Amino acid sequence: MKDWIEILLRSAALFIVSLIAIRIMGKKHPAKMTPFHFVNYIVIAIIASLISVRVITNLTFGFIALGVWIILALALDYLSLKSKWVHDWINGKETILIKQGKVMEENLSQVRLTGEELLRELRSKNIFNLADVEFAVMESTGDINILLKSDKKPVTPYDLGKKVAPQSETQTVILDGNVLNEPLSTLGLNRQWLNMQLENMGISLDNVFIGQVDSSGDLYVDLFDDSIQVPQPKVKEMLYANLEKTQADLMAFALETEDEYAKIMYSHNADKLKKVMESLEPYLLR
Repeated sequence: MKDWIEILLRSAALFIVSLIAIRIMGKKHPAKMTPFHFVNYIVIAIIASLISVRVITNLTFGFIALGVWIILALALDYLSLKSKWVHDWINGKETILIKQGKVMEENLSQVRLTGEELLRELRSKNIFNLADVEFAVMESTGDINILLKSDKKPVTPYDLGKKVAPQSETQTVILDGNVLNEPLSTLGLNRQWLNMQLENMGISLDNVFIGQVDSSGDLYVDLFDDSIQVPQPKVKEMLYANLEKTQADLMAFALETEDEYAKIMYSHNADKLKKVMESLEPYLLR
C-alpha cells in the first residue's frame, strides 16, 4: 500500500475515533475546562496525530495508548460524579479571593494571582472599584465569579415590587430569505401571518436576512439592504395606548352626561378598565 493512501486511511479512521471519543467524554467548553480535562484532550489529540502520520508505527500500541487515555478519563469523570473527594482531587477546589469586602492575600498567592491581575479580572466584569465587591471566588476552571455589595447591585423589577411578563425563547422564523416552518409552528403561527406582518412593514421576503419572533409575538427583521429603515413592532404599546384612550373617554363621558345612571355606569366601567390596565401593564409595557 502506498504511503499516502495509508496515511489517508489512518487519518480518516482516527478522525472518526476522536470524534466519537470527544462526544462520549461530554460537552466541555474550551474556556471552561479544568487543567485535567485540558491536558487530557491535548494528549488524546497528540496520540491520534502521531498514529495518523505513522510516528507510532504499531497500530496496536497506538490504539492501546489512545484507549487508556480515553477510558481513564471517562472512569475518573464517573468517579467524580460519585465522590466529591475524587472530584476535588482531580479538578481542584474553588478558592475565595475576596471575603466580606477584604482581599485574601494568602489565597491570591496560593493561586499565583497578583493584585494587578485581580483588578484586571474585576475590570473585565465592569467592576472598577474594589470597594463595591462583597465576595469573589476563583472556580476550578480559573473563572472568577463576583458578588457585589447589596447597595451596589443593579436594581431589578423584584426590588421595585414590579411584575414583569415571563419571557420564552425567541424563535428564528426567517433565515437568508427562507421561511423556517418548524419555529413558526412552535409559536402557533403560520406563513399567512408572517406574510401579513411583512406586508404591513412594506418588506419583501427576499430582502430579509434574519427574522425573529419574540415571546410577545413581535416580529423583528434584519434586511440585506441596510439602507432601508424597518419600523419597529409596537403592537403591545398600541394596545395599551388604546386602552388608555378608552378609559379616558369613559371618564370624560361620566363628567359630561347629566344622566345619573349613565354617569355611574361610565365611572364604574372606567374604574374596571383601569384595574385591567394595571394588571396588563407588566405584560404590555416593559
